[in-house]
Amino acid sequence: MKLGLITYDYAHLKTEQVLLNLLRKFSAREMTLFALPYVPRKERKILFSHRPAQHEATPTSVLAETLGIEFVCVAKDTEIPEGYDYYLILGAGILSAEFVEKAKRVINCHPGVIPTARGLDAFKWSILEMKPLGVTLHYIDKEVDKGEVIAIIPTPVFITDTLEMLARRHYENEIAVLSNFDYYFANPINLFRNIEEGEPHRRMPYGLEKEMVAKFGEYKQRFAREQHLWLLR
Repeated sequence: MKLGLITYDYAHLKTEQVLLNLLRKFSAREMTLFALPYVPRKERKILFSHRPAQHEATPTSVLAETLGIEFVCVAKDTEIPEGYDYYLILGAGILSAEFVEKAKRVINCHPGVIPTARGLDAFKWSILEMKPLGVTLHYIDKEVDKGEVIAIIPTPVFITDTLEMLARRHYENEIAVLSNFDYYFANPINLFRNIEEGEPHRRMPYGLEKEMVAKFGEYKQRFAREQHLWLLR
């Protein structure tokens, strides 16, 4: 299999974690890291960080050099060549429609249940809006988080969870599913086929984060019970 891995030309934790997992199944010569320019987001006030600091990682160029993986810096996604069996998004902003149309088999792992939890901060919005937690392995298309679903894997919720514990488990679920994308081709799973569609969200404002935290106890009570029903389907 020939894999094109799309990431940033920067230190990026998710890229480091998924890449090291992929090397257990694929050889370095089967992979190419395509590194897009990294543009830092504007600092903003948040109440709770639901993902580990992504910059606390090995630079992608160092990873590639050390592991013997081809590393190609590109100024924009349309410079990424065709000819790969699949392209995995390890770190990137919104990809252009031109690239998606050209590459076709572009796979993303979204940290929310598509199509109900779309856009940014899906973990936080799912809790605020009382929606199930899960990660969605899907093909990218021209619409935000609406491409063909390969698999949706629920994130377990336990009544003893803190917000930090659940966020950690949810992030680990995302890394595991993307690292095993090939397994889900042969073993698709989706327990949420009839779930309602939601609008894509932006980053959650600070004031709504307070509401999200306040609803967390109610969220646990509901979804620690409901997940058992999903797993029995």
